Amino acid sequence: MSSATANGIQHPQTNGHDSQPDQNNFNIDQIAADFDLAGQDECNSSARMFERTRIQVLADERGHVQKKTFTKWVNSHLTRVGCRITDLYTDLADGRMLIRLLELLSGERLPKATRGKMRIHCLENVDKAIMFLQEQHVHLENIGAHDIVDGNSSLILGLIWTIILRFQIQDITIEECESTETKSAKDALLLWCQMKTADYSNINVRNFTTSWKDGLAFCGLIHKHRPDLIPQFKTLTKDNPNHNLQLAFDICERRLGISKLLDPEDVNVDYVDEKSIITYIVTLYHYFSKMKNDSVQGRRLAKVIGSALDSEKMANDYERLVSDILAWIEQTIRTLNDRQFPNALARVQDKLVEFNRYRVMDKPPRFAEKGNLEVLLFTLQSKERANQQIPYQPREGKMISDLNRAWENLERAEHERELALREEILRQERLEQLATKFNRKAGLREKWLTDSEKLVAR
Repeated sequence: MSSATANGIQHPQTNGHDSQPDQNNFNIDQIAADFDLAGQDECNSSARMFERTRIQVLADERGHVQKKTFTKWVNSHLTRVGCRITDLYTDLADGRMLIRLLELLSGERLPKATRGKMRIHCLENVDKAIMFLQEQHVHLENIGAHDIVDGNSSLILGLIWTIILRFQIQDITIEECESTETKSAKDALLLWCQMKTADYSNINVRNFTTSWKDGLAFCGLIHKHRPDLIPQFKTLTKDNPNHNLQLAFDICERRLGISKLLDPEDVNVDYVDEKSIITYIVTLYHYFSKMKNDSVQGRRLAKVIGSALDSEKMANDYERLVSDILAWIEQTIRTLNDRQFPNALARVQDKLVEFNRYRVMDKPPRFAEKGNLEVLLFTLQSKERANQQIPYQPREGKMISDLNRAWENLERAEHERELALREEILRQERLEQLATKFNRKAGLREKWLTDSEKLVAR
């Protein structure tokens, strides 16, 4: 009896040749499975590595475009004070250019930059700029002075973008005509672009990326405000995006004075950088808005100047007319006060006819002029009050009160003239009656003398 049997344990009979294949099959399948998993892991790892590399490349490309665009944008403002930067990541490190930029954008005076090139001086200057932004209620997340001084590219780009949002985009608001809803910032800017290009069938602005790749939207914005700059707009097509982009950017730079923040190769790409596009478009928005405001202000100024010229003309007309009528009154009074009457009743009666003709023919038009002068002065003063100007006041001797006193003197002279003429006529009539009576008596006396002479002669 075997030991196995002796121990009461029955072991199955195994054939070495039969059991070995099963073991080998198990190992091959496991190895195959492990190989497949390893292959999949390797493929997935490669895919992930490729995706990460691709994302990093895209991020680097966008960072490069943003850096170039933001650098040009910063310089477009700094050139107003004779400054510029060459490297966005290093030239802001001392904080001086950052302080100047914020002063230009805000119109406010920031604390004076600390002199010196040591790190502590740079940190102090950048901190002044950051403190100012915080006072302007600008939220700077995870951005400190040391990040700017140390040249942290991503945070510097974030800082510049935050500044653009605060001082260039935040105040853009457009109220839609069909509703009371008020859009702001990015949505308002997009709505503005859509409104300005709505009349162009070949332009459809939906975003700040792909909608601008063919360059037609840029050309459309320019053509909408200055059609004279792109007279060939109807000939532009989507098939030549680089030409369209170059045309728009060149016109903006050469004819409008807008810095060339972008190049065609920055826009006509698979993945357009939205922030760079927005930065350029907001520059166009402010330029065309200012152009519109300048046009409105120009019309207002022209209206004010026109109103001032009209007022000046009215004042000159008043001066001329009041001088003319006062001179006429003075001359007329001098004529009416003349008491050198002719020594003949018929001629004095002619004087009375002439006086009555003066009252009927000469005086009424002058009286109408006097009334028109009062209306003219009232209109002039009311117009100047409405324009918040100091009302015109005639100088001494040319006032309406002076004219009224002169007119009263004229009427007094008329009354005295009429009395004088009538008294003279009565006097002349009495003299004629006395002359007639004397002549009659003289005739009778002469006849009596003649008759007496005849009687004596007999």
